Amino acid sequence: MTKFLLSLHVLAAIIAVGPVAVAASMFPRSLRRAHEDSGAVTGLHLLHRVCRVYAGVGIAVPVFGFATASNMGVLGSAWLITAIGLTAVAAGVLAMWILPAQQDALAELGAAEASPSPGTPPAPQAGPAVRIAARLAAATGIFNLLWATVTILMIVRPGSTTGA
Repeated sequence: MTKFLLSLHVLAAIIAVGPVAVAASMFPRSLRRAHEDSGAVTGLHLLHRVCRVYAGVGIAVPVFGFATASNMGVLGSAWLITAIGLTAVAAGVLAMWILPAQQDALAELGAAEASPSPGTPPAPQAGPAVRIAARLAAATGIFNLLWATVTILMIVRPGSTTGA
């Protein structure tokens, strides 16, 4: 049963976290190009949707992870507690920093695309989008480093007595 649960946990991590990591990493660069290429806006919407949907699917990762750890009897292990904490931080970065910033960027682009009526000031220029892109790139880098650290902890399992 442990091997089955571990397989589900690893598959869920690959299927859920991988697309979020890639889509979130692609978003800042696409955002920078969106002011010059109207086709990039459609791509931004797709990247944001991938991040949102797979973030929801990602709930399966800790569910299968807790089941696996419980079955292995390692719930109190320091490496696992650290990995759980880092996973929670990564989820927080995604939910409270990356996804809202992506939504803000899309709203900013929507405002920039709206054609102003006569006598109204021009729509916002690329400045805010570039600032959002820079913050998103930093947040995505942090998110990806957190997941890389969790992956290493899951493989190395420092201090584990269950074998490598």
